[in-house]
Amino acid sequence: MRGHAPDLRGAHGIFGGTFDPIHVAHLAVAEAALDDLGLASVTFIPAGEPPHKRDHAISPAEDRYAMVKAAVADNPGFRVSRAEIDRSGPSYTVDTLAALAGGDSVESADLPGSGSGSLALIMSMDSFLDLPNWREPRRVLELATLVVSPRDGFADAQPDFLERHFPGATARVVMLGGPHLRLSASDLRARAGTGRSIRYLVPDAVSAYIGDHALYRNLAQDEPRRMDRS
Repeated sequence: MRGHAPDLRGAHGIFGGTFDPIHVAHLAVAEAALDDLGLASVTFIPAGEPPHKRDHAISPAEDRYAMVKAAVADNPGFRVSRAEIDRSGPSYTVDTLAALAGGDSVESADLPGSGSGSLALIMSMDSFLDLPNWREPRRVLELATLVVSPRDGFADAQPDFLERHFPGATARVVMLGGPHLRLSASDLRARAGTGRSIRYLVPDAVSAYIGDHALYRNLAQDEPRRMDRS
């Protein structure tokens, strides 16, 4: 799929997720996409109401936003957006991409403008494999090129995966060669919740925020982890 993908130099990367908490694997994937593909920027978008985690206890959106903002502060190529936090209702990727494409001045106030280049939606392999279950996945593929990072513990998609589910969409995907990092936000929450160190697993500023705000100390054990993004 990589060989047929369009040139993404100058495109704007969009990286959505719960980010509870954001960790070094998220940042390494974003940096790889920025560097390897020549993206103009990567904007992290914490979900306001993750539709796939309605039965899970998650940290308040403002805490997750603050952690992402702290994590990306020292990288001029990274940005953070409140687009999904400030929008009411479930945070569907297709709605965010459609707002960008339409140049909605409210939805995209802190996002790259619709006329400023193409969009590259960054996701992990497990999320990519779950794409058929997303809301309006064909529309997602029309609005953005998908940039898929490998995730240890998850097999790569078979070459015919997209053609079977979305015929003709193969050219809308770029596969990153790495990095291969295996980190789980639920594992980090469990470590922090029991007072174990998460140093070097999250940026220092994020670790400090978690400690200062006593995040995860009273968080019940998560249900079995599902896909990271819908």
